[in-house]
Amino acid sequence: QLMESGGGMVQPGGSLTLSCATSGFTLELYTVTWFRQAPGKGREGVATLRPSGNTYYGHSVEGRFTISADGAKGTVSQEMRSLKPEDTGVYYCAAEQIVRYQWRPGSYTNWGQGTQVTVSS
Repeated sequence: QLMESGGGMVQPGGSLTLSCATSGFTLELYTVTWFRQAPGKGREGVATLRPSGNTYYGHSVEGRFTISADGAKGTVSQEMRSLKPEDTGVYYCAAEQIVRYQWRPGSYTNWGQGTQVTVSS
């Protein structure tokens, strides 16, 4: 089970940190990816954390977003800095044990309910 929190409204240039609380599985064995969905668009993968500890970022967020995990708490966070209006959307965390194509939503069967992020002046 996954549950996101931390969304909200922020001005351009601001920061937010999202959190994904996990339960029912061993986080260290799973690939976790943050996706976002803007109105009228499909889900876009933005940041991935592999069991190896390797992280991967979409081109549009690289250098601004940071994904990390706290295994003891079972949470995966995404720190977002220098936010832009185009970062607006519903952000979802997704987890799966074996993932070949990390940016494909169909690679994941475990999803949270999403949290809204709005970047606007």
